Amino acid sequence: MTTIQPLLPEDAPVVAAMRQAASAHKGEPMGPEARPMFDAMFAATPAAANVRVEPAMVGGIAGFWLRPPNARPGARMLYIHGGGYVLGSAEALTNFAGQIAARVGANTFVPDYRLAPEHPFPAAIDDAVAAYRGLVAEGAERIVVVGDSAGGGLTLALLSILAADKTKGMMQPVGAAVMSPWTDLALTGDTFQTRAEADPIFTRSVLQGFAEMYLQGQDATNPKASPLHAQLRNLPPIRIDVGDDELLLADSIRYADRAQASGVEIRLSVWEGMPHVFQSSLGQFLAAEQSVNAISDFLRQRLIDFSPSISTPSEV
Repeated sequence: MTTIQPLLPEDAPVVAAMRQAASAHKGEPMGPEARPMFDAMFAATPAAANVRVEPAMVGGIAGFWLRPPNARPGARMLYIHGGGYVLGSAEALTNFAGQIAARVGANTFVPDYRLAPEHPFPAAIDDAVAAYRGLVAEGAERIVVVGDSAGGGLTLALLSILAADKTKGMMQPVGAAVMSPWTDLALTGDTFQTRAEADPIFTRSVLQGFAEMYLQGQDATNPKASPLHAQLRNLPPIRIDVGDDELLLADSIRYADRAQASGVEIRLSVWEGMPHVFQSSLGQFLAAEQSVNAISDFLRQRLIDFSPSISTPSEV
């Protein structure tokens, strides 16, 4: 199911101002030197009230637990951050992931997976799998997985890896939500042409640089790197939210089409006028609030569906 969310009148002037501010930096290459800037941008997301942040190790992977006061017993969320496999950190994402954790009502682990170019493919997906298995080993009864951008790609790759292990008794996630997922590191989507001007942040060369730092000569169509090319049968329900003005729009559309054809319950929501991972701009875009609430409602319902005896906590 695909829905188109029109640009809200309240957001139009904010989007215009953001575009003007970003235009001077569009297309600038980004490597490890951009990590402090990237982390500061995400750390500026307002923190959710009363969410406890605790450094931890899960499955041998360092990261942070986010513990909202309304957390359901047995329910866990794994949040996998983005950053083109080169940027980002668990600590910088605690505010944004905490906003979703509070709305969903689930203790949430954000893993600090290894970054390229120091740790090329498949380090990131190996760490994501280890963190998920760690949650299972620690007694999680129901798990949802969330990711943004490259973290969205890792989330979807993780789902296919876990589905392949289903016959071995591996507990499956009950649902997943991704924001602006990068599903095709081969960069073959048609929106690299049709959204080249509209995207206020990325150019094809910037994303190519990220892919090269991560893959370091390995096959860009490997399903563990590009879930668009993975086996998509037997996956849990998935929600995808993406901006209409993104180079990576086709990554979401094509993945949703393939997943639906494979029998997956999938919802694709395309937000007109919105840039990449606009949800992190809580407090700036009204659409960010609406999208985060819709994502959280979807994830919360997935957890409730698998625990009918547990009542729904009050909304945050």
